Order: sequence, then structure tokens, then C-alpha cells
Amino acid sequence: MTFLLLFAAGLIGGMINSLAGGGSFVIFPALLFAGVPPVLANASNTYACLPGYVSGTVGYWKHIAPYRDRMVLYCAIGLVGGYLGAEALMRISDEQFSGIIPWLMAFAVAIYIFGQRINRFLASRSSGSRHAARAGAIGLSALLLATSFYGGFFNAGLGIVLLAWLALAGFEDVHVMNGLKLLLSSVISVVAVVRFAATGSIAWVDGSVALAGAVVGGFAAAYFSHLVPAKAIRGFVIVYGIGLTLYFFWTTYG
Repeated sequence: MTFLLLFAAGLIGGMINSLAGGGSFVIFPALLFAGVPPVLANASNTYACLPGYVSGTVGYWKHIAPYRDRMVLYCAIGLVGGYLGAEALMRISDEQFSGIIPWLMAFAVAIYIFGQRINRFLASRSSGSRHAARAGAIGLSALLLATSFYGGFFNAGLGIVLLAWLALAGFEDVHVMNGLKLLLSSVISVVAVVRFAATGSIAWVDGSVALAGAVVGGFAAAYFSHLVPAKAIRGFVIVYGIGLTLYFFWTTYG
């Protein structure tokens, strides 16, 4: 029954990631409910989501290939930030992590809800101001480092935060932004998973079952995407995410 739960969660999470984003809101709690300790559940969720990031990057490669020069810098920062975030996760106890899960979930859900508005606002402010963006290269690099740290520490909502950063950096083409988002998510998650694996902090069996479901769900959603309105999926994720966040606050502080 536990494996069926995890595979179903991965299946649903993979479909959600493919259609609207937010699959971690399903996979991470499922790992917790399956009895995986909080820190291991978080690390295993990053592991389960990794194949989707990599395959998505391959799909968008033609859109991001012209930005190879930037990709080198972005990936280097992502590696450093992702490692530091993963290292921070490894240095806290399950009890400490359980105490901040509700706040991390609340942040991720808020970013998910308001991310599109934030992206549009940042895009309008940065449109036509690439020179200004270059002048603030140090500030942008620091923000990317902080975002990568967040991704290494807690994967949920990473894609939305990365899209906001890319808008601030002056990107406008949605395909380029999605491609770079997936590339950076892949880099951050790879270094985090390597760090987690080095200390045996991934529940390999449980995480692999969820991963298998996510792969199947992602492919199925891509094939049948024309039948499912993305707005309906997004609405479901928002309602589910809010309910889940309230549940974590209640169980932690109630």
C-alpha cells in the first residue's frame, strides 16, 4: 500500500509538473505520510523530481543554446548555491526541519499563487533595460545564489522563484525562460542529490517509486495535455497547497 501511495503521488506530481508546476506539493507530503523522516523526505523529493528537470532541459535546448555564455556563469552559481543549501539541510535535525516546514510551504504556495504577477511586474520593469541589469550583475548573482540555496534546501516552488529571477535578469521569451529554469533546476538538484547521497540521506526505495510515478505521469500529461486546461490544474494546486500548508501549521503548532 505504501508503494502504491508513493507511485500514485509521483504519477500525480509528474502530471502536475508537466502541466502547471507544483508537483512537489504532492510528492513531498506523500513521502512524509509514508513514514519517511522529514529531512530524508525532502531530500528524496528532490531526487524524485530530478529526471523531469533534465528531460525538460533537453526539450528546451534549442531555445537556450544561444545563451551558452550565460549558462556557464548561471550553472556555476547554481552549483555553489545548491550545494550550500543541501549542506544546510544536512546540518539540521528532523525536529528542527519539521518546525520550519509550514513556513517553507507557505512561502512556496505564495510564490506559486503570485509568481505570474511577480514575473510580469519584473519583466515590465526590466524590459529594455539590459544595460541596467548588467550594471547590477553582482546583485543578480547574489539573488541567484540565494535562490539556488533555497532550491538545495527545499525544492518546492523552485521553478517559480527561478522564473522571477530570470524576469528580473531581463529575459522575456517564455521558452528561453522555461528552458533556463529547467537547466538551473537540474544543476541545483543534481548537486543537492549528490550531497544527500554522500551521507545516505535519500530514501532510495521510496524515492525511486515516486520517481517512477513522476516519469510516467510527466510523459502521460505531455501526451494528453491538450485535454486538460492548465488553469484548472493550477487552481487545484493552489487549493490543495493552501489546505496542505494549513494542515502542516495545525500539526506543528496546533
